[in-house]
Amino acid sequence: MTAFIGRREFITVLGSAAAWPLAARAQQPERVRRIGMLLGLREDDPDTQARLVALRAGLEKLGWAEGRNIRIQYRFAPPGTQIEPLAQELVSLQPDVLLCQASPATRALQEATRTIPIVFVGVADPIGSGFVVSLANPGGNTTGFLLFEASITGKWLAMLKNISPGLVRAALVINPKTAPYYKFYLNAAEAAASSLGIEFVFAPVDNTSADIERVFETFARVPNGGVVLPPDTNTNFHSDLFVALAARHRLPAVYSDRLFVMAGGLICYSTDRADQFRMAASYIDRILREAKPSDLPVQVPTRYETVVNLKTAKALGLSVPPALLVAADEVIE
Repeated sequence: MTAFIGRREFITVLGSAAAWPLAARAQQPERVRRIGMLLGLREDDPDTQARLVALRAGLEKLGWAEGRNIRIQYRFAPPGTQIEPLAQELVSLQPDVLLCQASPATRALQEATRTIPIVFVGVADPIGSGFVVSLANPGGNTTGFLLFEASITGKWLAMLKNISPGLVRAALVINPKTAPYYKFYLNAAEAAASSLGIEFVFAPVDNTSADIERVFETFARVPNGGVVLPPDTNTNFHSDLFVALAARHRLPAVYSDRLFVMAGGLICYSTDRADQFRMAASYIDRILREAKPSDLPVQVPTRYETVVNLKTAKALGLSVPPALLVAADEVIE
């Protein structure tokens, strides 16, 4: 006996069959996108972890969460690490986007790939370093967030003069090998020093403790001096030594990272490093949604913080001006 299906029943069965693959597709997990990170930082450093927490929070706010729709692969390259093999290893994993911190990591990734999108944070001179064509139109596969504008050196020198009115000499201490962008700060510092009536001294150091001690001892032989320490992986690596030498030779010093002041340094004026990682999440998000790095302008910092160590100022015999204390984001007593 032959069974017949009426037209209504046939349409119902057909509709149900068509719905099956739709339901199956709806139950499939989200596509997992891969993010590769190359950071010139120590993994166990609390500040490093604070930056990564800020980045993940920024990504989650935009709908990206590890274990659900993104997978982050980390590589850490503190000073002294061979960074090029780590960059090549990350690129070989073919991530959807790369995030890097500082100039050495950016250079290593650019040499490893010209196609995978790269977002940098904490880079001093992306134009002079050849990472981008211009801030407004980066070109290529790289964009990101500028650490400082060159004019920041004028602010550093003015702060030194403000906190130490008798200052007549200032040394810019940096390692040209670990900070090949040093002229970005050097040229601006020379111009600012003359306008402030300060004799400017370029004091290059290498990566040995002995050479750093020699440079400080030589500079401190002439009184009424101060020290400016721009961002440099070598300076970060020897942070305790730089703070100790400034105290030993009674040199007021201005730093580019609050961590130095927390360790006993006098004063810092810097960008919020964790906030830059949080902002980088927005560019990662846009690239994962098909934006091109060449269409995303390099962002200049808009948020700065001042931290003053009153205990260190007292030890140096300095009186911090009230206006500076009021303007400070944090005062350590």
